[in-house]
Amino acid sequence: MKQLIHISVLLIASFCVFSCKTQDFTQPQYGKNETGNSIEIKKVYNFRTVGNIKNSEGKTLKEGKFYRSGHLHKLKKKSFKELESLGIKEIIDLRNSKEIADKPDHLPTDMVYKKYSAFEDEGDQLTQAKKLVLKGKVNGSDADKRMIDFYREYVTENPEVIKKIITDILESNQPVLYHCTAGKDRTGITTALILTILKFDKETIYNDYILSNNYRKKLVLKRLNLADNLHFLYPKMDVKVLEKLSWVETAYLDAAFDEINKKYGSIDAYIQQVLGISENKREEYIRKFTN
Repeated sequence: MKQLIHISVLLIASFCVFSCKTQDFTQPQYGKNETGNSIEIKKVYNFRTVGNIKNSEGKTLKEGKFYRSGHLHKLKKKSFKELESLGIKEIIDLRNSKEIADKPDHLPTDMVYKKYSAFEDEGDQLTQAKKLVLKGKVNGSDADKRMIDFYREYVTENPEVIKKIITDILESNQPVLYHCTAGKDRTGITTALILTILKFDKETIYNDYILSNNYRKKLVLKRLNLADNLHFLYPKMDVKVLEKLSWVETAYLDAAFDEINKKYGSIDAYIQQVLGISENKREEYIRKFTN
């Protein structure tokens, strides 16, 4: 049950029509500088570039190298040309096997597709989690704790998978689009690690992470309001659970970095020992991806 509620992976889509008591929603944290360009692609959420930001050495991240988003299950054929115009030829899917089976990406036939899951749903824990949430047996505080636990575990429990994800992205010589379900948690952690490797400062890294709230605001509020209006379907469920699973919080990313520091001593040690990136290789990546 330790991964009982990585419900941010699956449950938001499932719960968009359920809720409990009518109440005001908590105001989430929003990014201050929308430096990465949001890209409007129909039926694909949180699609954006990671670019136009400076690292701690004063170098600027090159545009058009990294793209991030939510799942591509509803990507329309007429949108294929948009991916082509961005030069995207490779997709890295961070979802687990069950998520992919339920909602496979809809992609052009010539697209290179890779899947790397550092979170697997053995024993169908997510289905069981849904039932507990709907019965009101999971509250907002519990959801918050479990999200923090997920972030801690994600960066340390399957290090070889994290290494493959980061290596594939940084070694690619063409634009890469990596994504999970909402494009906020696993995708957010991956982006934070990449920006850390490229020596961006904490404020810049966290701002990019929190921008998921900016880009998903309209979608999330629509779902929360719909859920709130249909409280009679599942009166015992705590709407705060949905809120916790809809937004990202700096405390979650803190948890990931804190766990890295606790287990490896520092993020630099993690980069070298876990990701297998020497200081010379790190400098090579900085030259490759920045001006």
